[in-house]
Amino acid sequence: MAEHDNTAVIPARPFSPKDKPNAEGTVGVISTWIIAALRNEKFFSFPELNAAIQMKLLEFNTKPFQKKNGSRLSAFEEEEKSFLQPLPASPYEMAVWSTAKIQPDYLITVGKNKYSVPFEFIGHEVDIRSTSKTIEVFFQNNRIASHVRKYVIGDYEILPEHMPENHRRYLAWNKEAFLVWAEEVGRSTLMVMKSFLASVNVEQLSYKTCGSLMKLADRYSVTRIEDACARSLSYTPSPSLKNIQTILKTGQDKVKPEKDSDTPKPSGKYGFTRGAEYFGGGRND
Repeated sequence: MAEHDNTAVIPARPFSPKDKPNAEGTVGVISTWIIAALRNEKFFSFPELNAAIQMKLLEFNTKPFQKKNGSRLSAFEEEEKSFLQPLPASPYEMAVWSTAKIQPDYLITVGKNKYSVPFEFIGHEVDIRSTSKTIEVFFQNNRIASHVRKYVIGDYEILPEHMPENHRRYLAWNKEAFLVWAEEVGRSTLMVMKSFLASVNVEQLSYKTCGSLMKLADRYSVTRIEDACARSLSYTPSPSLKNIQTILKTGQDKVKPEKDSDTPKPSGKYGFTRGAEYFGGGRND
């Protein structure tokens, strides 16, 4: 609280009122002037009582000194007022301090909600200052993160600047981006991507699978992805990511489908249809 108000707290010794005679003496005078003066009056609300106290306080402060010129009010304005500092921008709030070790997901838990910290601090222990409005995270007395406190149970607060570069790409993911990428790769990849997006009730739940398909293109190539998707679609109209991964690992996408041979295929009930030549060339006996 003292740091918030940019001041210092220097307490007197317990049970030693002579350490602060001016303060103790003023307490007695105030009791006489205000509390005693209002003791026989009746008030029916706190605002009404506060208004009466304010009037008595003004009267007390403007009363002339007995042994010197001026009053408490004039002494304040002439000698003390110029040394006052402006009040802080926000009122002081009670805070609860705790510690936590940053996990690989670079999130801390306060109550039933999670908040992000810079991923560089994964594995380090930090101090957490929680108030009714804010969540602040400190590492070695330096603030590294600050969030507006959430009260919706299970809510997350993740700042993009706290994420590693490869995780930030997830923020740009959406249906249109996936379809545009798949269309550039090929017809079969586009069909597979549409299948992934339609495979769940909540579209966003498919984003991880769609993103994993895009990552496979980085490991293999867009040409092999297109061939693998085509091969997978030949097996099932609803291919899975695991199926495509298996095709790529085993190299099935590199095996081209066999073309139809020029050799005539059997036909008829018994394989080949026997013509007149088989029975004598069609001679008249």
